[in-house]
Order: sequence, then C-alpha cells, then structure tokens
Amino acid sequence: MSNSEVSPRCAAVIVAAGSSLRMGFDKLSAVLDGMPVLVRTVRAFLEAASIDRVVVVCPRDRWGLLDGIATDKPLVRADGGERRQDSVMNGLACLESDVVRVAVHDGARPLISPGEIDRCVAMAAECGAAALAHRVADTLQRADERGDCIGPVDRADLWCMETPQVVSLDLLRDAYQRVMDQGGCVTDEVSAVWQSGATVRFVESREPNFKITTPADLALAAGVLKIRS
Repeated sequence: MSNSEVSPRCAAVIVAAGSSLRMGFDKLSAVLDGMPVLVRTVRAFLEAASIDRVVVVCPRDRWGLLDGIATDKPLVRADGGERRQDSVMNGLACLESDVVRVAVHDGARPLISPGEIDRCVAMAAECGAAALAHRVADTLQRADERGDCIGPVDRADLWCMETPQVVSLDLLRDAYQRVMDQGGCVTDEVSAVWQSGATVRFVESREPNFKITTPADLALAAGVLKIRS
C-alpha cells in the first residue's frame, strides 16, 4: 500500500464494517473466484481512473485481507460505527479538505467494475449527486400484516438502489449531519441527500452489481465472473 500523495478529485469510501450475521460467516473474507470479496471490491476502485484514494471502513482483522494489494493510490482504514451512516461519517472524517466528491460503496458488492464507477463519478460531476441503480422489473404487490395481497404497486418509476453513490463531499457531510441532528437513520446516501432537498441522478447499471447477502449469492457472483472472463 503506497502513501504517495496525489491531488484528489474523487475519493472512495468502502463500507465493510458489518457483522455478516445473515451470512453466518464473514462474507467479506469469503473467496470469490480466487480472491476475498473485499479485495475484489477494493481493487475495482483502485483501478478506476476517476478515483484518487480509497478509505475502507472495517475492523482491523478484516483490513489484513488487503495486505497484498499493490497500488500507487493512498489506501487507508477507518473504524466502523454502530450504524451504516456512522461508518460512512467515520470514513468521510479521513478525507482531506481538497477532496471534491466521494463515492460511497458497499464492500459486499464485489461485481462493480471500474467502468461503472467512472460513469457514476462523471454524472456526479455534472449534477452534484449520482447513484448506480436499476429499474424494478418484477411485478410488485402490497400485502397486509398477515401477508394477504391488497393490491398491485405501479413499478413504472421505481428503482432499486445500488452503490456506488457519488456526492460532493460538502453536500454529503451536511446531509448526514442533518440526519443525525434530527435523530434519524438512513440506509444509503441517496436517502440522506434527498432529505436535505438536493437532487440525485440515477445512473442505470449495465452489469450485475448485487450485494452478497447469502451463500447462494456467492455462487451466483462466481457464475457472473465466469461469464465476464
């Protein structure tokens, strides 16, 4: 890991502080096509032309997975917080004042490609905030508390959020601080920025970019990588 200085335009904050309770084991250290999930995720950001430095929010033992990564971009660690938004704020606190915008990404989304990262950063540079997402394709139904169908939901304007979500650094810090001051809790940057009154542009994903949540997701991700290779 190099400590060489660069003039940053966009930094990445990779959130990898979760406990993997739903997985039953540490999904970020699980081997996916020859390398740990977290390593594959971090490498994509180190290879993206639009990213100048990377902050990984994770515990110290998980940080050890990255020991073998060779890069000329600064790569540093931040401690996680109780909630995702706390972890993101810890990551933002590691960024220097000359960082213009930041790309926040879930460490458990290892299928992200440098090209998709660059598309999101370019859109954020144009409009202030952008997030990778895909349109809802399934039929949606609403149910009551018993699980009985009570009617369809129009999917025409619905999107499923992915990451990275790229926002100007000042805007994101202010948006999260407002959420915390109000005692709120959000699960992604789009929610925080939207609540602040700013606009977020969606960038439609061109490739699978799902989050590893269950063991079956690892097998599916391995199949996607096999097709790409």
